[in-house]
Amino acid sequence: MDVVLSPPQVRRSRPANASGPEALRTENQALPDVMLVLDTEGIIRDATLSNLFAAEGVADWIGSPWADTVSESDSEGLRRMLEYARETGVCAFRNVTQHFPSGLQLPVEYTTVLLGGHTGLLAVGKNLRAVAELQSRLVEAQQAMERDYWKLREVETRYRLLFNSSRDAVLLLRAGNLRIVDLNPAAAQALGIAVAQVKGAADLRFPEALMPAERDLFDEMLRRIRERGKAPGVLFRLGPHQTPWLVHASLVSCAQEEVLLVQLAPVVAEATLTEVADPVRVEDLIEGGPDGFVVINHEGTILRANRAFLEQVQLVSETTVLGEPLGRWLGRPGADLTVLLANVVRLGAVRLFSTVLHGALGAELQAEISAAGRGGKHGGTIGVFIRDVSRRLTASEQGPGLEGMMESLNRQIGKTTLRKLVDDTVAVVEQRYIEAALDLTGGNRTAAAE
Repeated sequence: MDVVLSPPQVRRSRPANASGPEALRTENQALPDVMLVLDTEGIIRDATLSNLFAAEGVADWIGSPWADTVSESDSEGLRRMLEYARETGVCAFRNVTQHFPSGLQLPVEYTTVLLGGHTGLLAVGKNLRAVAELQSRLVEAQQAMERDYWKLREVETRYRLLFNSSRDAVLLLRAGNLRIVDLNPAAAQALGIAVAQVKGAADLRFPEALMPAERDLFDEMLRRIRERGKAPGVLFRLGPHQTPWLVHASLVSCAQEEVLLVQLAPVVAEATLTEVADPVRVEDLIEGGPDGFVVINHEGTILRANRAFLEQVQLVSETTVLGEPLGRWLGRPGADLTVLLANVVRLGAVRLFSTVLHGALGAELQAEISAAGRGGKHGGTIGVFIRDVSRRLTASEQGPGLEGMMESLNRQIGKTTLRKLVDDTVAVVEQRYIEAALDLTGGNRTAAAE
């Protein structure tokens, strides 16, 4: 048998005999933002707004042409839309700027439908303000992304210029497999990599550039970096000519993975220290010499040290002092090294600079330092000789002590007048007190006089 479905119940806001859009509203159907009932000439006969515009009164629209309620620039397009709807029955998606009686102006997208029997037209509108706000936010977000992108490009350009123009050899390694991520031309030259291969350096592993006997030492340095965050510089021989380089490494955390920043510093800048015409090399003579010898940079950092210096500071391996400041072992940390570097820069050389050398195990020895080289704010290296003078210092070399001076005065008894003996004794005591005051004030004459 046939089943007859009853029509849905209609919620009417106007009299029961109302026609037009009233028949289209149901209990479960949301109202459009704007709904207009028009006659065939485009005159508004009825208007209904959603709750979004509850405060708007549209009674003034009734009897007015629809074209008068929109922007002047949209009037002509609205007339063509009405003509198209009368001819074809429907005209969809026309955007106009709707003017409300309160003065509010909103972009509204209308769909116009011809009612049955050509009794009129029905215009259903959708508020595009939310869409416009979203579009505006999207444009602002796109512009912000564009600005951030260009800032990032600017930072990357600066980084690349500094990275490539740096005289220091610098590499970036993946912490996981030690493959080279990036390196500057100075590092490529140090490792013997052609400039054309620099972009393909990611296929190379840094340990492959080391001598087989030194790879375990490099692994030990990496282990200390991962455990303690840093490690002293280690001397390695790199490149086709096995040139000695002081290698420093530090761990850098990135967004995706950890990266090792490796810096290569040349151990000796002057070729004359490593190459001479005589078969016996100067480096070998210095290494076996009785006096301590270190090579430092313009900041006082040790780049090279011989065996005698290691014995003076009570250390065994050269790697424990490389990269450390020389002032760490001098009598007054910071002060003596500053004075030494200042005089080398000013005079080019320093002779017989007296100081005290502190050993790692607590021993102290009197030392004389002689230094020469090219030091300054723009770099350079300085050679420093350190001589232990503790065993050969006598009273006359250290400056006569009070007892020695008095003994000298005693030998003058009977050979000079009493007045002269008294004057000489006062002068000796006064000299010793002046020297003690100068020593306590670090050589500051004004403070010593006070």
